[in-house]
Amino acid sequence: QVQLVESGGGLVQAGGSLRLPCAASGRTFSGYNMGWFRQAPGKEREFVSAIRRSDSTYYADSVKGRFTISRDNAKNSGFLQMSSLKPEDTAVYYCAAGARMANVRIPGAYDYWGQGTQVTVSS
Repeated sequence: QVQLVESGGGLVQAGGSLRLPCAASGRTFSGYNMGWFRQAPGKEREFVSAIRRSDSTYYADSVKGRFTISRDNAKNSGFLQMSSLKPEDTAVYYCAAGARMANVRIPGAYDYWGQGTQVTVSS
């Protein structure tokens, strides 16, 4: 079992930045791929970014060049650095962990999910 807790959400003006930590407990975090997804009201959960155990990274086209994913296995933590935020980035952001070799862009690749943190970007 892996427990995930996101933090760092809040209200920010367009053009601003936020950093979302994801703290993991339970099994060794280094053995898992980590993903970030988001869900806006009335919309389906969508892929944002992922980082494999190998440190390969992936981004949705909508956030490429603005968001950076990273991990610190020694601290059992992952991070999503978000810059140049836009109102359309407003959503609940979830981190997830999974051990399977799978398409990391889909929710089904992940076994464990955090409770989410709200990010609101005002125009």
